[in-house]
Amino acid sequence: MSSDPVCIDDFEQHAKTFLPKTYWKYYSSGSYAHISFEESKNAFKRLRLRPRVLRDVSSIDMSTSILGDKIDFPICVAPTAVQKLAHPNGEIATAKASYRAGSCMVLSTWATSTIEEVAQSSPKGLKWFHMYMLTNENDNLSRIHRAEKEGYKALVVTVDAPYRGSTTKDPLYMPPHLSYINVESYNCVLNNPDTATEEELTGVNPKNTWDMIQWLRSATKLPVILKGVLTAEDARLAVQHGVDGILVSIHGGRQLDTVPAPIEVLPEIIAAVNNKCEVYVDGGIRYGTDVFKALALGARAVFIGRPVLWGLSYQGEEGVYKVLQILKEEFRLAMGLMGCASLKDISREMVVHQSRYSRL
Repeated sequence: MSSDPVCIDDFEQHAKTFLPKTYWKYYSSGSYAHISFEESKNAFKRLRLRPRVLRDVSSIDMSTSILGDKIDFPICVAPTAVQKLAHPNGEIATAKASYRAGSCMVLSTWATSTIEEVAQSSPKGLKWFHMYMLTNENDNLSRIHRAEKEGYKALVVTVDAPYRGSTTKDPLYMPPHLSYINVESYNCVLNNPDTATEEELTGVNPKNTWDMIQWLRSATKLPVILKGVLTAEDARLAVQHGVDGILVSIHGGRQLDTVPAPIEVLPEIIAAVNNKCEVYVDGGIRYGTDVFKALALGARAVFIGRPVLWGLSYQGEEGVYKVLQILKEEFRLAMGLMGCASLKDISREMVVHQSRYSRL
């Protein structure tokens, strides 16, 4: 790249040319025909903004809170796997950048840095821990207790992956110097694939049900957020089971293809939970206007995944920080041009589907 990146697309183009082909394919892959993968971005383009004018926006406050903890702006770091493929400092660099920016980072179960290393790299930073409820219950419990001990403030539990989604890209073969360092039993399986069952090789547990929430409640006092809820029916069940939050997500388009984009599902989820838990959204967010649209449709905050990986590949901690700062400044500008001095000024009627105007 001949000059510094000025938008998220610039970071993506750098990553595409800089990363080894296998790593790029792993990070950028989607399931089957990539329909949901592409729609997560395209759906934002079908939404139109309705700005208000002659409002005092001389001072703009982007701060908010998630589960009671303050963040400087409503853009957080989603869980993404094996970040050391993008940069040698991986998740540690991401945690430091998130703290510097005043954001929140979610550390993936499939991280290449330990729960402890990431916590100690930014002890004052707001961090949540991402959980796959895998087949080994003792391992699950161990990760929860380690996260509690190290000061992680919530558990983000993936619920849309009873099986691994199918991708058309080449599989990732982990470099020998890296491992899924927080998943002890799974690494043992990978080292002995000939003796492992299919269920053990995939790692995920297809037997999980809503009873899992009760088990989590007995295992920890940490708030529980479900990641991957896409219907009003399941959102209501989540509330009935006492979850603290829902992250509307399609797993980066890597699980079931042809599901709707997260931003399309968001209004349905917001209506279903009826303010009984916090709702966040990830997927396809590339501009500050995307953040604004998500908040107007009811999200408390948004989470970004791939842009963080692209930032890592560009310049490690500094690259992730730049990604967050670019989106933050784009969002600030969007707020000002929309006539919003604070997040409470953002309202539902400020975003409409483009079909409203195509009928004219």
